[in-house]
Amino acid sequence: MAHGSWLKAQASACALATGIVAVGAAAATWQLQSSGTLERLRAVSAVSEKVAWASGNRGAVLRTDDGGDGWTLLPVPGAESLDFRDIEATSDRTAYVLSIGSGDKSRIYKTTDAGKTWVLQFTNPDPKAFYDAIAFWDERNGIAVGDPVDGRFTILRTADAGKTWTPTPEAGRPRALPGDGMFAASGTCLVVQGAANAWIGTGGAAQARVLRTTDRGATWAEASTPIVAGTSSAGIFSIAFSDALHGIIVGGDYRKERDPSANVALTSDGGRTWAAAGGVTLRSFRSGVVFVPGSRGREIIAVGPAGTDRSLDGGRAWSPLGDVGFHAVSVDKSGRSVWAVGEQGRVGRLFDR
Repeated sequence: MAHGSWLKAQASACALATGIVAVGAAAATWQLQSSGTLERLRAVSAVSEKVAWASGNRGAVLRTDDGGDGWTLLPVPGAESLDFRDIEATSDRTAYVLSIGSGDKSRIYKTTDAGKTWVLQFTNPDPKAFYDAIAFWDERNGIAVGDPVDGRFTILRTADAGKTWTPTPEAGRPRALPGDGMFAASGTCLVVQGAANAWIGTGGAAQARVLRTTDRGATWAEASTPIVAGTSSAGIFSIAFSDALHGIIVGGDYRKERDPSANVALTSDGGRTWAAAGGVTLRSFRSGVVFVPGSRGREIIAVGPAGTDRSLDGGRAWSPLGDVGFHAVSVDKSGRSVWAVGEQGRVGRLFDR
């Protein structure tokens, strides 16, 4: 669906920040870190105050173990031309990267030694399939999701830390609307929570929906949302949950980056229903969103190519946090470290929150 046009549309964006530069309000400041690459970065996974991982196009994978003072490029053999749209770290030394694309371009690699070596765990055998995101409930149980094939979304699961990835039974996979798909913009159109919950945000169709499962992807239910839809470039781009009930979706139309129309919605019933928060919208299209752990679901960070917004009341009111552009955002489990990534190797860390 929108993947090819998304790649082209984002080719021109913000310039690389060299060295450490502060941007944003005095109370909360993005400090841009020198990543050592000019590649577009699309995914980030924060592990701790010291360790974070990032990935992007042309096989780019990066890791820091000193809070971002230095980033190390980690070559993945045979993946130099791939576009790594999602990276999921389960520890400071173990991470999975998912590349996107039709057929065998969609792959999953894993490292257990901080990126020194990589194992190719999965290569998509279906020329019609296109995988978008990956997530893990724990160190062994994970899920990968992709655009529809023959009218149903594609779902893979692993229960052995990725040694095997198995498609779920076709009858249990969610049905697609005409034009339906997912946006591989930040690796966060999929989110997991607890031991078995997962949610997917869709786009490209007449309606932007959230698909939800409570049994690790065996069966799914759907819910309509007020997020703008109706074109191949509009819908839900990122989803996050603070617990099993409270969640947020963000998105919009990536061809209209500065259009604030219907780009955020909230749920308090586990994703069964979604509603705009009193008509509030974010300043522009947003491709990544996270709840900050330890804030009891009150602090939320939303990023996009045209800037960052922050809420301190669970998404009902928002404040701008600078206009620097990012594609993806991640926060570690302590809630103390927030990283974001974007165009031309841009990496930022949020300070003084």
